[in-house]
Amino acid sequence: MGRSWWGWGNDEDALAGPELTALTDRVAGLLPGADLTDHEPPKVADLGLRPPRVRPPNSLAGLCSADPADRAAHAHGKAFRDVVRNLRGELAHVPDVIARPRTEQDVVDLLDWCTTAGVAAIPFGGGSSVVGGVEPRFEGPAVTIDLGGLDQVVEIDRTSRAARIQAGVFGPHLEDQLRPHGLSLRHFPQSFEFSTLGGWLATRAGGHYATLHTHIDDLVESTRVITPSGVSESRRLPGSGAGPSPDRLFLGSEGTLGIITEAWMRLQDRPTHRANASLNFADYASAVAATRAVAQSGLHPANCRLLDPAEAFLNAGVTTGGGVLVLGFESADHPVDSALARAVEICQDHGGEVSEGGKNPSAHWRGSFLRMPYQRDALARRSMIVETFETACTWDRFDSLHAAVTTAATDAIRQIAGVGLVTCRFTHVYPDGPAPYFGVYAPGTWGQTVAQWDEIKTAVSDALAANGGTITHHHAVGRDHRPWYDRQRPDPFAAALTAAKSTLDPAGILNPGVLI
Repeated sequence: MGRSWWGWGNDEDALAGPELTALTDRVAGLLPGADLTDHEPPKVADLGLRPPRVRPPNSLAGLCSADPADRAAHAHGKAFRDVVRNLRGELAHVPDVIARPRTEQDVVDLLDWCTTAGVAAIPFGGGSSVVGGVEPRFEGPAVTIDLGGLDQVVEIDRTSRAARIQAGVFGPHLEDQLRPHGLSLRHFPQSFEFSTLGGWLATRAGGHYATLHTHIDDLVESTRVITPSGVSESRRLPGSGAGPSPDRLFLGSEGTLGIITEAWMRLQDRPTHRANASLNFADYASAVAATRAVAQSGLHPANCRLLDPAEAFLNAGVTTGGGVLVLGFESADHPVDSALARAVEICQDHGGEVSEGGKNPSAHWRGSFLRMPYQRDALARRSMIVETFETACTWDRFDSLHAAVTTAATDAIRQIAGVGLVTCRFTHVYPDGPAPYFGVYAPGTWGQTVAQWDEIKTAVSDALAANGGTITHHHAVGRDHRPWYDRQRPDPFAAALTAAKSTLDPAGILNPGVLI
């Protein structure tokens, strides 16, 4: 199968036939009058990319490519604004060279070259960034260092249930290598098929599981990072109180401090016991209260995803007055039916009603969850503005944050498009707060949808900042979230991060414009 250069995933998996017809019919019904004319992506040969401005030395030439299709595919991430700009052939900033190291020494040599030549170096995993994290959005030449060649599980410690894994491995290939040992990393972000371990680490990615080990941070035992100033490798330990954690410095650093080449990761036995249920609620406040009660119960469900009525209708095929809570439990050690039963009891105390038989939306939700990025691309081709905004807040602030974000998005949509839809679901829940994930659907004007998206993005981000939310729970900062990240982080920490950058990357070549 061939990866799409302009959009999500594989070309062969793009929406087509009855699936595409059903989607466009549903949108036309919800937003009558929307212009859903299809716009084909351009051919790479017609993009007119600028010729490369740098050439690698002969010693590295065998690792490097200047092929136009290769450069186009590495120019943007996979956010809505990336996809639309690709569809319109607007690739203002394209890497000059794509380098694919085969060994860690290759990474060292590439960074040495970039440092000496004053060329920006952008670490690249799967390219699934939705925040402008891999785009060379600056003047001057850039080399994208694609870690895809470093994709092996190098060593497994079955006794400690951990493995040393190279950073360039994609999710499916990682699990394929662990499966014969009965082990799993158990980290499944929506981008799982098209993202890498190194990318998860560099962005502090969130997985599919709603409680306990929600972020990749929780699964890290030690890391090995190549910086222009040397190699940083932390000691393998189950825990340590020896000062600030060196791993924490690089987790979430988004390629600005060094290139993660491998990590020891904590594994789990593959689950064999599963149980799930879905519950409908008559009003949203009761649904939120039930979700909070489950999150604070100590039951630790693997899935605890609350869909508001609009989200439930669009992506789970369910009509509900107050929302649907999708619950799931799993274990490699013991049956989990009793845990599910207790969670259901908690929800029933708040008015939840169990979905029976064919009405259970869990399976429908899972399929829709995996197809969402492809649906987004199909609608982007048809001038729709389709994007998500994710955050986290404490439970006491959720009502005000939810109201503020919904109002900000709705007002922005009204000014831009007249009509639209705002949805909300919880992707993760903690005892002290949820991680709300807002969806925005609005008819745009072809040629203006990026600017329209930017207006909505600004309105929503301002509302998040003003109401106690984080600018990102698991999508990372990149370049798109920088203005609000700068406001969120403490000033002394910003100064310390800047000092760390100057020490580890004195020439400032690593992913300029991200974080700092």
